[in-house]
Amino acid sequence: QLSLQERLRLREEKKKQAALLKAMETPEEKRARRLAKKEAKERKKREKMGWGVEYMGYTNTNNPFGDNNLLGTFIWSKALEKKGISHLDKEDLKERNKRIQEDNRLELQKVKQLRLEREREKAMREQELEMLQREKEAEHFKTWEEQEDNFHLQQAKLRSKIRIRDGRAKPIDLLAKYISAEDDDLAVEMHEPYTFLNGLTVSDMEDLVEDIQVYMELEQGKNVDFWRDMTIITEDEIAKLRKLEASGKGGPGERRDGVNASVSSDVQSVFKGKTYNQLQALYQGIESKIRAGGPNLDIGYWESLLQQLKAYMARARLRERHQDVLRQKLYKLKQEQGVESEPLFPIIKQEPASPSDRLDPEESLEPQPGPSSEPEAEQDTETKGEVEGEAVLMEEDLIQQSLDDYDAGKYSPRLLGPNELPFDAHVLEAEEDTHRLLLLRQQLQVTGDASESTDDIFFRKAKEGMGADEAQFSVEMPLTGKAYLWADKYRPRKPRFFNRVHTGFEWNKYNQTHYDFDNPPPKIVQGYKFNIFYPDLIDKRSTPEYFLEACQDNKDFAILRFHAGPPYEDIAFKIVNREWEYSHRHGFRCQFANGIFQLWFHFKRYRYRR
Repeated sequence: QLSLQERLRLREEKKKQAALLKAMETPEEKRARRLAKKEAKERKKREKMGWGVEYMGYTNTNNPFGDNNLLGTFIWSKALEKKGISHLDKEDLKERNKRIQEDNRLELQKVKQLRLEREREKAMREQELEMLQREKEAEHFKTWEEQEDNFHLQQAKLRSKIRIRDGRAKPIDLLAKYISAEDDDLAVEMHEPYTFLNGLTVSDMEDLVEDIQVYMELEQGKNVDFWRDMTIITEDEIAKLRKLEASGKGGPGERRDGVNASVSSDVQSVFKGKTYNQLQALYQGIESKIRAGGPNLDIGYWESLLQQLKAYMARARLRERHQDVLRQKLYKLKQEQGVESEPLFPIIKQEPASPSDRLDPEESLEPQPGPSSEPEAEQDTETKGEVEGEAVLMEEDLIQQSLDDYDAGKYSPRLLGPNELPFDAHVLEAEEDTHRLLLLRQQLQVTGDASESTDDIFFRKAKEGMGADEAQFSVEMPLTGKAYLWADKYRPRKPRFFNRVHTGFEWNKYNQTHYDFDNPPPKIVQGYKFNIFYPDLIDKRSTPEYFLEACQDNKDFAILRFHAGPPYEDIAFKIVNREWEYSHRHGFRCQFANGIFQLWFHFKRYRYRR
């Protein structure tokens, strides 16, 4: 960049050269120079006025419009006179035009600013709508994810039930059945859940740990304490089996494991039979002893004890939980049977602990001389874990108490008299009950599945093919004054039934005119499907019959009565009184098979013809 003095010097030299050229030029050159200067000024003016390139060369004398004032400013005299400003001179008009242009420019800026603000607000609204849409999608995805997890959990439980039913149950199937039985009032599991680990190999237990992790993820925090305790017990059993394998091979089993084999049985005898509170107090005492430390403290021995103690604590938690569930279910059963129950499995309070029963981690678990322990001359301050707690009854005690209650007659049902029976009670003779039991046993031998009763099979068959336009129909009409000759020999009873009514729209001319698919007409009854169950007919050769009788109080309805024979009473239903369609192509069915009498029919549809 040039300095200020250099620029001034160059400007002075340029002026001198221009003055020299002016002094030496001829009159023709002077005239041409002035015309060129004037032309450049006019061109600049035209550019400022917005003229295009094609109009740049036009002058007052040379233009295709024949306008001698082309380069001059247009003055609209009529408009000025109408506005009352025709008396103003050119300078005032020029100033006025400048002010108007400035006002227009400011107005354009304001309009532009408002437009930018509107676009900004629109962008913000779109962003908010997008965020709301994302939140809705996230909520929907969360709900879908929960439903998917629930679906996978139900599928896992279903697979477990199938494997248990087919006799190829895995350990996780038995554990899942045990934990689901806690919510069922009738299902009772007498054995603790950790007994399912007996006889498993290391590979089976490793698979069980992985399956437990899958169930913990699917259940999303439900029964997490149960699965965590089972994981601890399973890992402890895996460690024991691997230790046995290593000791059987020799070599690796010789390594220091914290607790000597000669001391291990004594340690297990101390842990065994303790409640969870007692084991927890012992655990805290050992932890405090390790934190206190000492020069002669065998850290490996006490840490190994802690690992074993965790497994015993998990077993104690599961055992106490199992016994609580048994208490609750037994209490519910006694309440249902009306037995005045004594305190269920009373908690036995122990006498003040004797010196031999006190839990002192330093005295009861003192390491004996052996390869894994070192003689300790002086121990730190004794940490006493004396716990005066509750002794929970073991499984053998629970079974013995249940047997005692059974022998005392508390489980026997009370004998009811004929007057104490409810009106709709179903009384079975001993021969009839024996016959039904034999049929069920034969069914079990053939199919191997006793999950469905005869009534369940009937209902499942009756529900087959039930569509969305069908509903259950169970409006029964009472039949009074009906006497049966065989009533003194067999106890009359009502047959069971599962009926369906078929409804739909009738698109006649009136409904087509006044209704559409978005605003449909009222539904009307188009047919019925009756399924009456007669599994215990005395005369197997007799076929049930139906009778259509007129309804006395309303001619638009009719009474459909079914008659089969002993030991079943007649049963009747009130239906719409219209003409039936007896063609099999239109769904008519009247048959008696497998103890089910089916009567399916639709009403005739009359179409208008001119």
